[in-house]
Amino acid sequence: MPRSVLVLLLCFCGGVRADDWKQLMNGRNLDGWEVIGTGVWSVLKDGTLVGQADPQAPFAQQSWLYTKAEFNEFDLRLEYWMRLGSNSGVSIGDKSRARYAVAGPESDGHRTPARIAYEINMDNGQPVDYDITGSVYLLAKAVAGVQNRTDWNTLEIQARKDSIRVLVNGQVVAEHPGLPERPKAGPIGLQLHDSRDVIMFRNIRLRER
Repeated sequence: MPRSVLVLLLCFCGGVRADDWKQLMNGRNLDGWEVIGTGVWSVLKDGTLVGQADPQAPFAQQSWLYTKAEFNEFDLRLEYWMRLGSNSGVSIGDKSRARYAVAGPESDGHRTPARIAYEINMDNGQPVDYDITGSVYLLAKAVAGVQNRTDWNTLEIQARKDSIRVLVNGQVVAEHPGLPERPKAGPIGLQLHDSRDVIMFRNIRLRER
């Protein structure tokens, strides 16, 4: 078989081409995203997204950064760096856009993204229970020891109607079929858990299936 034909077959395997990945962030600003809560989300000159708290301003509960667009079945791939001890997460299917997770009159700890949709946990502290990067929080505990605690890592979330699969640095660490009462389709959210945390993201890409 000619090499050119083989390359085409590999690229179109499964009906999805390698170039179907699209960047969710333009590398300059937060266009296409919305900040929920009082966290400070900013894009550095090299395109890196940083989430942190301003010590000169009050920070209550959580802050989130949500895509304005919504997605159905998809693969989400991103790189992240977390300060030691920090906590973060990625929400999928949360049409409330964390409105109940931040401080305010509607605040409700029983209606956070992890409880009404899904949160893929990211944690750089003690790997206990669901506090392991890649866990589908409260539903599926991730394999520990895959994350590099002092360098950049890759997180991939494969969301389908009947499954959620999570990979850290290319290794499958957690899977869950999802719950029938919870949607998987919706916006994508990035979490700043509290005022002690610093989280960075880059190369945030999505491929719709």
